[in-house]
Amino acid sequence: MSHYTKYVLSRIGQAVVTVVLVYVVVFVIVTLLPGDPVSGRLNNPEYGYSEDEIREMLVYFKLDRPAWEQLWVALERLAHGDLGLSYASNLPVSTLLWSGIPSTLQLAGTAFVFAVVLAFAIAVGAYFLPNRFGGGLLRAFPSLFLSVPNFFIGLVVINVFSFQLGLFVLSDFRSADALIYPAVTLAVPASAPIAQVLITALDSARAEQYATVAISKGLGRFELLTEHLLPNAALPTSTIAAIIVGDLLGGSIITEAIFGRTGVGTIVEKAVGEQDVPVLQAVVVLAAALFLAINLVVDLVYPVLDPRLRPAVVAK
Repeated sequence: MSHYTKYVLSRIGQAVVTVVLVYVVVFVIVTLLPGDPVSGRLNNPEYGYSEDEIREMLVYFKLDRPAWEQLWVALERLAHGDLGLSYASNLPVSTLLWSGIPSTLQLAGTAFVFAVVLAFAIAVGAYFLPNRFGGGLLRAFPSLFLSVPNFFIGLVVINVFSFQLGLFVLSDFRSADALIYPAVTLAVPASAPIAQVLITALDSARAEQYATVAISKGLGRFELLTEHLLPNAALPTSTIAAIIVGDLLGGSIITEAIFGRTGVGTIVEKAVGEQDVPVLQAVVVLAAALFLAINLVVDLVYPVLDPRLRPAVVAK
């Protein structure tokens, strides 16, 4: 087994352990909270649980057992991909989540592509344009975009493009507009940190001696950008881009509520209102797993982007 393979397996193992720890922390927090939302919900006549259903759920969740035994059973089920049953619908949590995950991932993925394209356009434009011809304005865009919250952008987009111009209908979830407009709403603030880091990295690389030597040899600005500056700026930019993906997943929940899209946001909103603890636990663990998976991919791509890191990876 090569050193790089050992490194990959080590990073995967760390990610799995982190997901398990997140699940344990969420379980402990729910257990230590004052009150018992589980028993309270099951015994509430408003929800209409029969005695047989209550008995089955108590047995399934081991609610009559000590907390440590409940945790052990939950971890065993998690190892087999069982996220439990929903208190509200009595359906598997995995079934409920799978009904909303594709829509949320589609929205977050599209928004990420838009954010990267917008950030790249701003950074490259700031690189080529002098400050007096718009370069300074482009450098101010990241701060402006970052200061505007998602919900405000979403409300403006709905008011202008739906109510005023009539370019899309909120109730038509199958059209491309139903995806593009909320994706743009997410992408605008998400592009800000990516653009800021890329601009800073390009400026820093431009000040290095190798860039000065390349320019003295007659290398043009475009060739300098593509052959020297962008490869060196890729590492910090990919790091911040990976962090932004996690923010996009969280922002998708709010944006889905604004645009009336069905997705994980709808499931979370309903679970909070109904005190559906297993669903909320599963959403937290899923978000942590996705975030760790994305960061794991970025860590494994680092040696590809920067050959200087390969000896350090092999040494591990």
